[in-house]
Amino acid sequence: MSGDEFPQHPPEAWASLGTGFLEFARIRKPGDVLVRLFNPSRASHGWASSRTVLQLANDDMPFLVDSVTLALAERGIAVHVLGHPVVRITRDRGGKLSAIGEGSPESLMHLEIDRQSAAGMKDIEASIRQVLVDVRAMVADWPAMRDKMLEVAEQLGTRTSPLAGEDVQEAREFLRWAADNHFTFLGYREYEVAGQGKQEVLQAVAGSGMGLLRGEDRGQPRPLTSLAAHYMPRSGAVDALILTKTNARATVHRRGYMDYIGVLTFNKAGKPVREERFLGLFTSSAYNRRPWDIPVVRQRYRHVMEQSGLDADSHNGKALKHILETLPRDELFQSTEHELLQTSLGILGLQERVRSRIFMRRDRYGRFYSALVYIPRDRFNTEVRLRIEAMLKDALNADHVDSSVMLGESPLAQLHIMIRPKPSDGNSGTVPDIDMVAIEGQLAQIVRDWADDLRDELIARRGEEHALPLANTYGRALPAGYIENVSAQVAADDVEHLAALAGADDLRLSLYRSHQGAGGLRFKFYRQGDDIPLSDALPMMENMGLRVISEHPYRIDANGGVFFIQDFEVEYPRPIEVSEIDVDFEEAFAAIWRGQAENDAFNRLILTAGLSWRQVAMLRAYCKYLLQVGVTFSQAYMEQTLSRYPLLARLLVELFEARFDPSTGRESKAEIKAGMQKFQSQLERIAGEDAALAAIVRPVIDARAGKRAGQVEAARAALLGLMDRVSSLDEDRILRSFKGVIEATLRTSYYQGAVGGADTGYVSYKFDSAMVPDLPKPRPYREIFVYGPRVEGVHLRFGPVARGGLRWSDRREDFRTEVLGLVKAQMVKNTVIVPVGSKGGFFVKRPPAGGDRDAIQAEGIACYRMFINGLLDITDNIVDGGIVPPANVVRFDEDDPYLVVAADKGTATFSDIANGIAREHRFWLDDAFASGGSVGYDHKGMGITARGGWESVKRHFRAMGRDSQKQDFTCAGVGDMSGDVFGNGMLLSRHILLIAAFDHRHIFLDPTPDASTSFKERTRMFKLPRSSWEDYDATLISEGGGVYPRSAKSIPVSPQVRAALGIGVMTEAMSPAELMSAILKAP
Repeated sequence: MSGDEFPQHPPEAWASLGTGFLEFARIRKPGDVLVRLFNPSRASHGWASSRTVLQLANDDMPFLVDSVTLALAERGIAVHVLGHPVVRITRDRGGKLSAIGEGSPESLMHLEIDRQSAAGMKDIEASIRQVLVDVRAMVADWPAMRDKMLEVAEQLGTRTSPLAGEDVQEAREFLRWAADNHFTFLGYREYEVAGQGKQEVLQAVAGSGMGLLRGEDRGQPRPLTSLAAHYMPRSGAVDALILTKTNARATVHRRGYMDYIGVLTFNKAGKPVREERFLGLFTSSAYNRRPWDIPVVRQRYRHVMEQSGLDADSHNGKALKHILETLPRDELFQSTEHELLQTSLGILGLQERVRSRIFMRRDRYGRFYSALVYIPRDRFNTEVRLRIEAMLKDALNADHVDSSVMLGESPLAQLHIMIRPKPSDGNSGTVPDIDMVAIEGQLAQIVRDWADDLRDELIARRGEEHALPLANTYGRALPAGYIENVSAQVAADDVEHLAALAGADDLRLSLYRSHQGAGGLRFKFYRQGDDIPLSDALPMMENMGLRVISEHPYRIDANGGVFFIQDFEVEYPRPIEVSEIDVDFEEAFAAIWRGQAENDAFNRLILTAGLSWRQVAMLRAYCKYLLQVGVTFSQAYMEQTLSRYPLLARLLVELFEARFDPSTGRESKAEIKAGMQKFQSQLERIAGEDAALAAIVRPVIDARAGKRAGQVEAARAALLGLMDRVSSLDEDRILRSFKGVIEATLRTSYYQGAVGGADTGYVSYKFDSAMVPDLPKPRPYREIFVYGPRVEGVHLRFGPVARGGLRWSDRREDFRTEVLGLVKAQMVKNTVIVPVGSKGGFFVKRPPAGGDRDAIQAEGIACYRMFINGLLDITDNIVDGGIVPPANVVRFDEDDPYLVVAADKGTATFSDIANGIAREHRFWLDDAFASGGSVGYDHKGMGITARGGWESVKRHFRAMGRDSQKQDFTCAGVGDMSGDVFGNGMLLSRHILLIAAFDHRHIFLDPTPDASTSFKERTRMFKLPRSSWEDYDATLISEGGGVYPRSAKSIPVSPQVRAALGIGVMTEAMSPAELMSAILKAP
């Protein structure tokens, strides 16, 4: 009993168990066997168990444990506890136990098995008793059976035989070898040929049986034609011996069909007249002996080596020798020389090209088939074995098969299967003829794995030259969990996507339907190096209208790198035809992920209205413009409205494209027809079965074949007709606002592609401001709105010829309002010089999170470049005195080549950048496009505006009887030392006492400054590039002062600051807005 079995019961239970067992075995006569089965309980046995107990007491002899557990295993009963002590016991003549520890050895067995019913226990007891009878008979007759085999071996040399003397001698040697502990004897009987009517039969010789064949043969004599000897060929040493398997399974020692060694006696005519039959099992030592060491088998070994024609020392010769050495010994015992030669050479052929193959051998005595199956070991597993067994059982009409597996260093796994067809008579199975071609085909399908299907799918798509590297590189790297869930066809798509990845920054996508119904819609990401975090991916998919159900991520180590497949199961609330929208959807998601498009609910229109991401970006741009001009509706409301009316959204796009697509009028008939079909399919998908809607949009489809004006008018009419069906007044106003701003658009860079269109990261829209609905006054002459995911900007021009600065705005929500206020002020102050002016501003939408000043400045410059490019992309040029319109821009206004800009807040040093962009565009004004810069006036260096303004300051102070250049005075300001006007102004007198100032970033407080010290520090900051109040030396600030960020929730107010700014004595802290108000109101 093993150590892990003792803890299954407590000590007191083992004590009760031992006491009960001793009582059970107290009386037993020699030769008797005691067997009992019971379900123990505390009440009856003093201990309890959830299992059934089997206990035996018997004379000690070999094979008891093996045979008992074999009998249980044949019934499918598991053994959980097994104890088998051999105890010396002394008994009296009546079999009563008198002493323990001396006497004859007895075998006591205690087994705990699967729980059994009362009826089941009776059947098991009967079976165990019969097994023990068989063991006793076999053990008792073992010496006699062994002696009989040696006796027969001696007699063979003197018997009459048609066989060659060498063959007879080999047979004698085989019998001696078997008797020398290479054969476990289970039974023996002699048979003789006798006449019975008109046929000859083989009948048992009375009294000849031993072991399992003791007693009388109860069977009827069998016709000689049905027996093994009848089918024997008349040549070869094997004819002197019958080496095969019985039709009965062993009940002793180990499971399996018994080995059959038959020795024939011949009459003078060479006819077999007698058989001495030994039944048993070849021992493990027999199965481990080399072929050339086994009599009879060594003859076949030599025959195969000679007939192969191979040099024994050659590579193939050594391989053939190894094959024969590793063949199942049953094959060596039972095969003819010819069969062994064919099988071994066939196996040798597998070494050159590893593949699956089956070698079938029909038992020449008509009892069974033996199948040797070779399978690439990477394909072999228990499931494959069971499927092969089932296939052979079905093909050969068999109830049961026996199999064994050998896995060695070879790339092939060896599976040996014995198949016995069902008996068609009362004696033995009838082995049918078989279709080997069909069996080989079925084997190929069984062994064929998912990787084969993937390889074939790739070959069908790309040809072997390109497909095999993909299959070997990526196909073999796919994890087991992936293979279980994905078909080879889908995997081929995945492999192609993985192979197409251009690097760590690339992203490939696939939207497809794996099957119809729930759970069929899938969306996959393909990445190299790193996957996309769920926190990033989910909002993008949800904004596109998908509901994410689950994710199945896969990591693939292939081609020297790490790849990721993120497989999402998604849902969409309405039926969609994936093949019609997958490309647009995938391109849109990639654009959002790369930052080319914004991630918001406008993206729902990709599925609801069948739009591309660029078309959605156009509608988003108009939304952003409407927000800047002050519409009362939020972006979310506008998103919801367009999603609620996808047909109107699609027609808004159609109106825009009809107006501005430069290819209109230049398309071929085929292109027009294809476009009409695609457009019709989109509208039908959106409109569904609504006949009224179909009637409204039909003219829009037909107009595609006509001119631009007709297309515009058809789209406008359809929009008006459908808007009349919108019940909500607010939603109607939103939709009409979109229509209005599209019709107010004069030019756009949308179709300029990588030159100035959506592929550059921004698109420009030029408006006739007089036509923009609900535009606040004053209305500019023209305005250009530049929109992109990183930047938004506007340029307002109040006349054909106007000049003004561009500022870097910090007002995301209303920078147009800021610019409009600036241009109004400009027109008032400059009216004597220039009748009309212009102003512009841009907002940086994605400043580096946590970025330093340089990083923020770099992003600001990048956005400024996009803004300037956006302005010039749709502005006419003058070349050789003639107007040259911008490429791929449809114009709805007159020639308009005049565009000049200047510096403003945040852009004082950007003039060279603007002029460089003008030069890239070959704009006619060249470096006169932006005033200032390295070859123009340096606004900050010259300080013109500040000096002009300071003259007014001096005049004001003289009126007050003070000299601002000689007497100290306090002041507060709006700005910082990096600015043109403020920075220069704060250096125009050494007597300035700046007690407070603020810009868009900080609030500066210095309640009691020293004039000389503060002047020097302001001078230093003025010269410091891109300085801010945060750069002010804090040690030079007077007591109670400091520099505070405007993002702070609250700013402490010191007594000194309260005194300087005239703030109430009870105030200890103020919000930034309150403090800035106090600064502006300071006395």
